[in-house]
Amino acid sequence: MLVSQIEIIKREVIETKGLKKRRLAAGLSQKDLAERLGIVQSAISAWESGEKMPRASQLPALAFALSCTIDDLYREEDVPDGKGQQAPPAC
Repeated sequence: MLVSQIEIIKREVIETKGLKKRRLAAGLSQKDLAERLGIVQSAISAWESGEKMPRASQLPALAFALSCTIDDLYREEDVPDGKGQQAPPAC
């Protein structure tokens, strides 16, 4: 069975290699993050569940709100654990 390009992107981006973990480490609720991005809370929920993906145009604001780079959104190994141990800043 062929996997669609959308499904591949979903796995690589939005299962988001720890979007929820990054949000929690930043001390933000889904509602808080949504307000910072000017979107509805259900969009954040859909991103975290992998149901939908953020638009490319939303990635800079998402990264800024989570105090990381856009590249960091793609990296699972650099996700802070939310227990006071932040990953080293990306260059």
